[in-house]
Amino acid sequence: MTAPTVAGGSDVGADPSTPRPARGRDPDERRARASQSFWTVVVAVPAIFSVLRLGVEAGGELQTTLLLVANVGPVNLLAGFLTTAARLLSTGLVAVFALGAVLGVSVDRLPGYRRPLFARWADITPAWFVLASFLIALVTWPLLYLPLLLPALAAAFQLRPDRLHDVAAARVLIVAALFGGYLFFLAPTLLDAWQQRELLVLALFVVPPVLALTIAGPLPGAVIRPLASVTEAAVLAMLVWASLPVISTPVLPLTVTTVEATPGTTEDVRGHVVVVDDVNMVLLQERGGVRYVPIDQVKAQVLCPSEEELPRHRLRVHDFHVEDSLLEGLGRRVRPANRIDAACRSTG
Repeated sequence: MTAPTVAGGSDVGADPSTPRPARGRDPDERRARASQSFWTVVVAVPAIFSVLRLGVEAGGELQTTLLLVANVGPVNLLAGFLTTAARLLSTGLVAVFALGAVLGVSVDRLPGYRRPLFARWADITPAWFVLASFLIALVTWPLLYLPLLLPALAAAFQLRPDRLHDVAAARVLIVAALFGGYLFFLAPTLLDAWQQRELLVLALFVVPPVLALTIAGPLPGAVIRPLASVTEAAVLAMLVWASLPVISTPVLPLTVTTVEATPGTTEDVRGHVVVVDDVNMVLLQERGGVRYVPIDQVKAQVLCPSEEELPRHRLRVHDFHVEDSLLEGLGRRVRPANRIDAACRSTG
């Protein structure tokens, strides 16, 4: 005869000594929830960013936003997002994986302590995805910040000097040889930075490789509890702050269109081309508003570069500017930038 049950599925009369799994503490369930939350963030962030960018570019006007949504295809949105936000996205992923790995190995020493969110995300992420995130960062980050990938890589994969060799003296020689080769490669840049008193550049090139030797966990138990919540909140706040320029970056290319509304009189219209058909060219003007220009009035059009901040440093790493990424540097070698057209300057 079976024991009666009550609502909720609890067995009445069951042996109290029989162990029961703790509610909500099943490792497989936690892993599934962490995996779902991680991939939801990875997929949802690009979609949300793309919609927000269209709304910002439309000046917050509903009808203009609907016009852009109707004419800017998803491929263009995805391409624009990957081009402008890949650096931000890779930064967030690298930070999550590095902090998650350090927090994970540290929490393993504290039985009964709930694993932090970043540690759970790092646990469920495949190694190939982590490596892909670092590769995207390698080609999209400015050269000035690439040394920061060394401690992040050491933290994410828990790379310690003791894994280089069993003998301590051999480990010291290997580390010294690697660091010496690194400094030799950057010697001209470091010398120029010293002469120009660019102390921040010197620190960014020299300190991260040294930090990579000691950043791998585990950390002391007294540090884990406050560090987990503080670092997770700091990373999320940093990403939100850094995402504002990305959201405001235009999706459409900037052009200057020469329009002849009346015979002998021309006007330069600076803005973004939304769509062109047999009747009109639709322009989203840079200073606001949508303008429909008859095709027969369009006399010329010039593609203008987007406005960027002036370089802050006059330093190069073997012919690559320190504020360029590897992709940008290679692109300038393949196809150097042409001189800016006069129409782009005069209508600014």
